[in-house]
Amino acid sequence: MTGNDSSTHQVPRSGLVVTVPEAETAVRAWRDRLDPTVASGMPAHVTVLFPFLPQNRIDGDTLAAIADVMRRHKPFEARFEQCGRFPGILYLAPEPATSFRALTEAVVDRWPETPPFGGQFAEIVPHLTIAQGQNDTDLDEAEADLQKRLPVVTSVASVDLMVHDGSRWRQRASFALG
Repeated sequence: MTGNDSSTHQVPRSGLVVTVPEAETAVRAWRDRLDPTVASGMPAHVTVLFPFLPQNRIDGDTLAAIADVMRRHKPFEARFEQCGRFPGILYLAPEPATSFRALTEAVVDRWPETPPFGGQFAEIVPHLTIAQGQNDTDLDEAEADLQKRLPVVTSVASVDLMVHDGSRWRQRASFALG
């Protein structure tokens, strides 16, 4: 997830993510320094959908519906072999990106009122954010170091519902694929 996740003047938010604990060794020092979401408790992850529903709309029926959507997708292996960039952002690009895109599209099909990143971007680009809001010098330094630490490989078997209380992210639920 990117953006300012520390505002206390909004309805508590949620997002669906695939955590990538295997990436922590390679990315943690850079994320600690260059990604503000780390301080609020967000682990290394690929966003499936952010923002998702406001927390006050997530009830037992919603949780059951998310579980149903995720069960329709088989677990898969993902590899992170290269970095990519958006303006001011450095990320690891997962392969196959299509598997992450399929998860996002399935959630949006079920909840069309929740377009990825609020509809800011036309294309869904799965990514694991390393740095955001940074200058090119910092991004270049991080990328050069990360290239030596790749690839990172993970087995994707679940999607987590993360909720933000105004200061911290925490996992509310996890949904198995397949």
